[in-house]
Amino acid sequence: MIDGELTVHREEGPTRGRYFIRLAPGAEAEMTYRRSGDGPMVIDHTGVPPEFEGRGIAAKLVNAAISDARNEGFKITPICSYVVAQFRRHPEWADLRA
Repeated sequence: MIDGELTVHREEGPTRGRYFIRLAPGAEAEMTYRRSGDGPMVIDHTGVPPEFEGRGIAAKLVNAAISDARNEGFKITPICSYVVAQFRRHPEWADLRA
């Protein structure tokens, strides 16, 4: 895996969705969320396979959601501990927190 080749994808259904990165055959990192209508994106889980941890992959997933929130005009409610910590580290995201 070469870090420059990581692409974040987004899948969205009527009430749930996820951001994910294909890391290797059979291995994905993902960040899941739920939404209700025009309500906030509630991010409830972030996971990276252990062999890929420590490479900033989870941060790429969160940054994709932040970018989408800015571009699409929605707020984020972080309940995943990783995303809560990222919001603490990035005070410039405070306007996006629901």
